Amino acid sequence: MSLSAKELAQDPDFFTEILNYTREIISTYGENQDACSAFASQQRWLMALAGFALYCGGIDGEPPGVHANRFVTYVVEHEIASHNTALGFIQEMLALGFLRYLPIAGDRRARPMEPTEEAAKQLAKWISLHLCVLDRRDGGKRNALFAKRPELIGVLQPAISVGIIESDGLRHPGKTFDLFTLANSGGIIMDYLISRVGMISPATQKAIVGRVAFTDICHRFHISRTHAKRLMNRAVAMQSVGWTGSPGRSQLWLSGGFIQEYRNFQAEKFTIIEAAWESTLGPRRRTPRARQAFTSAVPSR
Repeated sequence: MSLSAKELAQDPDFFTEILNYTREIISTYGENQDACSAFASQQRWLMALAGFALYCGGIDGEPPGVHANRFVTYVVEHEIASHNTALGFIQEMLALGFLRYLPIAGDRRARPMEPTEEAAKQLAKWISLHLCVLDRRDGGKRNALFAKRPELIGVLQPAISVGIIESDGLRHPGKTFDLFTLANSGGIIMDYLISRVGMISPATQKAIVGRVAFTDICHRFHISRTHAKRLMNRAVAMQSVGWTGSPGRSQLWLSGGFIQEYRNFQAEKFTIIEAAWESTLGPRRRTPRARQAFTSAVPSR
């Protein structure tokens, strides 16, 4: 892509791709709700990216690898989460089967861990979705190469993670975006609402997305009615969403400002992923040997 993130956010063709992308995300959620729910808030997503990047990239200046103390230190220093939240995340990932301990060697206080095959598979799917969008934009063959050489995940992922974690535009894209991504399952609910948008211009004040009932949100994303109503009511109070009639029983609209926050976020993210691809796999660059776990864990697609 030759456009900057700011230019991309205003590009109607890119917005078309983003709408298709959100629908793919919702479809992926339907296929694996447990995995998607585990990373459905921004904080959890950032912690997952940090853990992968430490494991295969050594993004903190140390050799590749991850253990609890190292992970917690990185997460706290980059203001992603608190010490206790980071430790709790590790324990949950171990329990869910996305992380496992390696055989104990050396210092027992720094027991090494690695992502499981399922975790690597989910990450590969996430990267693949983004590469497909980039390919459709410029006719590239990124995803075809990624499918043939799944070990490239260990090369791309650290650069992508660092770019995302260090981007203030992605960490704080706007008040409405923050509202959804800070709530449990809020990120996937936001994707769902955006996926219902038709083609609009950046000047659109309100976009009608059809009838959206609280029961529909609860059923799709396995959250309580209380949680769904609280989240949507806060968005209503911000004038970011609203109903044309009775709440939960009529047509829902999304404000142009809310949609623009989403466009800005996606444009920044895709620009970072494109830059990571170019910096690691561009012309005249060799592909370094990736971690063996990714080579064996991620199947060709």
